[in-house]
Amino acid sequence: MLTFRCARQTRRAFLSPPSPPPLLLFSTAATTTNANPISSSTSSDMLQHDAVHYFREWFMTRKRPLFDHIFEILRTRDDFSLDSALSPFNLHLTETLVLDVLNYEKNDVLSCLKFFDWAGRQSGFHHTRATFNAIFRILSKAKLMPLMLDFLQNFRKQRYVHKVTYHGILVVGYAISGKCELALQVFGKMRFSGTDLDGFAYHVLLNSLVEQGYFDVVETFGKEIRIRGFMNDVTHSIMMKSFVKQNELEEGELYLRSLISGDNMAAQSSGPAVATFVAGLCKDNQFERAALLVEELRRTGVVPMEPAYAVWIRELVNAGKLDGALEFLKDKRAVEGYIPDVFRFNTLICRLLRENRFEEMFDLLVEMKEKEILPDDVTMNAILCLLCKVGRMDIAMELYDSRAEFGLSVNCMAYNYLINTLLGDVSVDEAYRVLRNSIEQGFFPGEKTFLIIADALCREGKNDKMKELVYFTLHRNIMPSNLTYDKLISVLCNASRVDEGYWVHNLLNRLNKASRKSTYMNLVSGFSKSSRAEISARLLIEMQEKGYTPSRKLVREVICCICKMDNPEKLFFRLLEMQLDIPRLSTYLIYNYFIDGAGHAMKPELARQVHEMMKRSGLQPNWNSDISLLQSYLKSGNIAHAIHLFHDISKRRRKRKLWHTMIVGLCKANKPKLAVQVLEVMKSNRLTPSIECYEELIKLHCDLRQYHIALDLVNDMTQIGRPVSSFIGNVFLLHALRGRQLYYAWDTYSNYAKNLTPSSWMLGHLIGVFSGCVEEDCDDEYVEKLIQQCFHIDVYTNNMLLRRSSMNGMDHACKYFDRLCAKGYEPNRWSYDIIVHGLAKDGRNAEAKAWMSDMLRKGFNLTEATHRIV
Repeated sequence: MLTFRCARQTRRAFLSPPSPPPLLLFSTAATTTNANPISSSTSSDMLQHDAVHYFREWFMTRKRPLFDHIFEILRTRDDFSLDSALSPFNLHLTETLVLDVLNYEKNDVLSCLKFFDWAGRQSGFHHTRATFNAIFRILSKAKLMPLMLDFLQNFRKQRYVHKVTYHGILVVGYAISGKCELALQVFGKMRFSGTDLDGFAYHVLLNSLVEQGYFDVVETFGKEIRIRGFMNDVTHSIMMKSFVKQNELEEGELYLRSLISGDNMAAQSSGPAVATFVAGLCKDNQFERAALLVEELRRTGVVPMEPAYAVWIRELVNAGKLDGALEFLKDKRAVEGYIPDVFRFNTLICRLLRENRFEEMFDLLVEMKEKEILPDDVTMNAILCLLCKVGRMDIAMELYDSRAEFGLSVNCMAYNYLINTLLGDVSVDEAYRVLRNSIEQGFFPGEKTFLIIADALCREGKNDKMKELVYFTLHRNIMPSNLTYDKLISVLCNASRVDEGYWVHNLLNRLNKASRKSTYMNLVSGFSKSSRAEISARLLIEMQEKGYTPSRKLVREVICCICKMDNPEKLFFRLLEMQLDIPRLSTYLIYNYFIDGAGHAMKPELARQVHEMMKRSGLQPNWNSDISLLQSYLKSGNIAHAIHLFHDISKRRRKRKLWHTMIVGLCKANKPKLAVQVLEVMKSNRLTPSIECYEELIKLHCDLRQYHIALDLVNDMTQIGRPVSSFIGNVFLLHALRGRQLYYAWDTYSNYAKNLTPSSWMLGHLIGVFSGCVEEDCDDEYVEKLIQQCFHIDVYTNNMLLRRSSMNGMDHACKYFDRLCAKGYEPNRWSYDIIVHGLAKDGRNAEAKAWMSDMLRKGFNLTEATHRIV
């Protein structure tokens, strides 16, 4: 009763969140909390203490102080001082004791090897096949095959070798390490010399032959084992594994039924074989057949069913049939008193953890404790993850910090949960400490986690820790790929910490780790944005020396940065000369890049000088050169030079893009009359204007409130077969939302316009509805259908609809927002800003802040207009 009360109190302690409580996770947990309210911090502290004590007490049951002392000595003493350090313990070495010590800390491979070697040198003790098998399996599980093979080659030099059969140990060692051919060679020498393996070695070799797929000799060795009288339950299990691996399930069932129908001893030894066959059926997705077989064999009453039960639970869980596994366990526990081992419990609690079924998971943990099943590392790590998931980081961290007491080896999954949950609680320092610990233990939680911590350290200005973390990981060769470094540098550059990014880059170079192309691009772009022209230019050259070709955009960024200097000409032309000296680059491409870059930097005189340099070097400027120079004049507002160059090019090249560039450039230079004139000349030359030409012209005239011209352009565009684009439609909706002037202009225009196209008429009707001049009572769905008849709805259109909806009240707007999301619409910054702005304007500040928090979590920032009123 005391244990149950403690378990119930512990469940409440960590399933009930600390004050102030976050969102309740369980209805039953909430009910329990209400029935026994914890009002004071003292009560809360007591419950936390009880929960920590409850788990620590259970975890400590697996500890053996004597073994802890032994392993502490093994880790800290060299081989020469081991005898004097271990002699005070007066260890009476037996096979059982050595096996227990090796199994106690089997993950500490080097210490196990030291103990094995030390034990073999003690008088009165001789290593057995079982102790050799234990050390071989420790090496094999740690995937230290080279070390294991060296051990096999060198171990006959040790003093204890003559105590056991040398060749038999070699066969076992080679078999466990997967070297079947070597094992068979040694076995052949044994048989030639008249010696033989014992039953244990035969079974190890037989199992290795099956695992490695040497099925042609498996049957032969099975007969040898039977002839020598070594046949037992292990033999049957291995032979069944052979049938399963070859997908000979029918033969396997015949073999199994022959065992069960044989004498009582054979039936009693068939339990592991049944489990192996059940696993094979499940792997073949024959769950119904497996279930019938398990039930049939249970009824016989002669077959031990525990191995089959354990496998059945495991396979159900692995197949995603968790409810079936839990129901099976409940039934067998009630009827037969079946209690799974720690491995099956772990299988269930880990899947329950993954599916967030926390109460059922906790009940299984309580059952494990009550049944005195010792927890292993998997159990304890699952508990840490559970505590993280239910928000009880106070308990999780106390257990984590006490891990040395009960020998908890935290795994990668638990480290990820701890770090990510700490970051979610804005505990960056604690997350950083846990990450350092994980790396020291040899676990790298993952690139995403590493980058989140690095980003958080940068955001909080903890540059020293960020640098320390990078240096720490780099010098341990833990980080998995150069992609991680690139992402880290990208994070630093995006946080305007290009110097730190450059430091990481230089550190990589010193460690002979090649930076990726994207790394250079991030750095070059970062230094360009921070107006560090000389460094960005130097990195651009370094990038090209590494064999990477920069994009036009990147070169443009560098040139724009250079052109912001007081006297840019010197560095500008020096960089151009260095680029021209790179033999593998196209000379035309380099000149065009620099003309383009100078144009974007509003330095048309530099663009013109590069254009002239081309001619002086004997290169005739090509189409891209001419267009880039024309754009440089237009961007800088040098319209006279632009018109002169336009006429010159139009005599030599009759391309639609030339007219397109001129019209768009004039629109952006706020020259509507000239742009319309060029459009008319273009049409007279029988060239069809592009959609973008019309878009820029219509937008400019709408911005100037010259709606009649904009409407005429729409009619003209649709007459030549161009559709109304989303961009044009959204421009008209925006102006319709601002007032009724656009509709009045449409009303006047439609009265005198000739040959009005259906598309123009439909757009005019939409303007009337959207501005509220026509059918004022129409609902949102009607307006959406009307828009779809005119043009394609995009994100901007949805935001316009949302803003129109907000004019009818914010409750209406919030419902419309939810409806858009339900239809698969992804809200962007402006979507959230419309809601936050409207709520704040109505004085609903609490709701506005809640929406703002969600907005910020999504990575969106408020607009200046909204920020002023929130």
